[in-house]
Amino acid sequence: TMSLREHALSLFRGAVGTVRPAPMLKRALKLQGDGCPQLLVKGQAFPVKRDLYLVGFGKAVLGMAAAAEEILGDHLTRGIINVPLGIQESLQRAGMQEMLLKPHSKIQVIEGAKNNLPDAEAQKGAAAIQELAEGLTADDLLLVLISGGGSALLPAPIPPILLEEKEKLTKLLASRGAAIQELNVVRKTLSVLKGGGLAQLAHPAQVVSLILSDVIGDPLDIIASGPTAASSHSVQDCLQILTKYNLLHNLPQSVETVLSSSPTKPSAPENFSHVSNIILGSNTLALEEAKRQAEGLGYAALVLSAAVGGEVGRVATLYCQLIQLVCLGFAGLGDGPLSDELRGNLLQLAAELQIPRLELDGFLQALRGLGPNRAVCILAGGETTVQLQGTGKGGRNQELALRVGLGLHRAQATGASSPQGTCEILFFSGGTDGQDGPTEAAGAFCSPGLVAEALQEGLDVEAFLRNNDSYTFFSQFQGGHHLLVTGLTGTNVMDIQAILIRAI
Repeated sequence: TMSLREHALSLFRGAVGTVRPAPMLKRALKLQGDGCPQLLVKGQAFPVKRDLYLVGFGKAVLGMAAAAEEILGDHLTRGIINVPLGIQESLQRAGMQEMLLKPHSKIQVIEGAKNNLPDAEAQKGAAAIQELAEGLTADDLLLVLISGGGSALLPAPIPPILLEEKEKLTKLLASRGAAIQELNVVRKTLSVLKGGGLAQLAHPAQVVSLILSDVIGDPLDIIASGPTAASSHSVQDCLQILTKYNLLHNLPQSVETVLSSSPTKPSAPENFSHVSNIILGSNTLALEEAKRQAEGLGYAALVLSAAVGGEVGRVATLYCQLIQLVCLGFAGLGDGPLSDELRGNLLQLAAELQIPRLELDGFLQALRGLGPNRAVCILAGGETTVQLQGTGKGGRNQELALRVGLGLHRAQATGASSPQGTCEILFFSGGTDGQDGPTEAAGAFCSPGLVAEALQEGLDVEAFLRNNDSYTFFSQFQGGHHLLVTGLTGTNVMDIQAILIRAI
């Protein structure tokens, strides 16, 4: 029989495969007719009266653009895309030809944003995109491709703010634990193209955005900082965030200038009737595919939520308690006092984490109804946050897996869940873009024996965690066997977690 690890890998690959740019675009985008051609997107028709232009920015946009150009053919007049530094070479090396533009493509590629940070190259690309948008007429159609990482690839700070100043501010916020949503609100407020700016500059042309979401809940104005969506945030929101993280009083002069000259009340919302924003791929879609695969492998598969966020330690606790609950069920103790206590703890923790649309009550009911000894697969997606305390190398997925491993070890040590012995358990967390933090891994696997086995190799898990050094741990432990390494995937819909449990 296949190992849990092989099952887990196959679920992860299936989930990622379904949100890869080419299949996704080919399902959604068609070009019809020759006289006055129409662009069909998920059944919506957009007439191409004169010229069709394409712009894009994000980690998955190169593959999206290659597929789009194939579909649009000669109807495409010109395109400009901003993609991460080195991505063409990486995809070439990985033999992913279908993600690359053909020779003689009409799309210009600008690579920038090294380490996912805005830089001069990305700013040059943003300026070229801005210029293209400003030159459009009412008869033109602008197709905009957007994916995660688009924020860093579209930097155009409002003058006099310099890119370095905006960068420094974003870094400071991140180091103080600001959530991605908060970072984006600040970035948007200080930017020409974000927060609907690009769509406004392209007016009166028809703007059609195809979006691969890497943000919890798929909010259009947050993904890549919403360049083609009306912003739901005002300068007031930005000031509030700067106040919350105690940064209001050491801002660069240029930022103060822009903030003080911005209208405090949101101005009348600009007209976005020329814009259609269409979500093509999301974490939810990826999880649905993983569930299908898990069921095909004989698991009772349940999706917890596609919106799991919050501090990585708290999320690890949530997963550990879920695992213990399933194991108690396997041991025939699903209705005892221990299970009741765990359910209570879980409901409280879920409430504290404020995971949107999480029906934990219903979920726990479904879990109880599975019957004994049925192999169980619990799937979830989202994006956790790590408060950096150490100087180690790691990523949120590897840290989450390591923390779950530690939690399971502690539960075993205190005898709180002796029933762990009756079942085989695997947990994994992986980034769908194939990259977790500044490492070559997408994430990692763990099982309850991890901490004890590491101790035998002289590795102290708690010390690695204190230093946020999960990648170093997993690289040294059992020859790196627990790392999830996929290489760049060319897509990005946040992270996927899975718990696989079967009776021994």
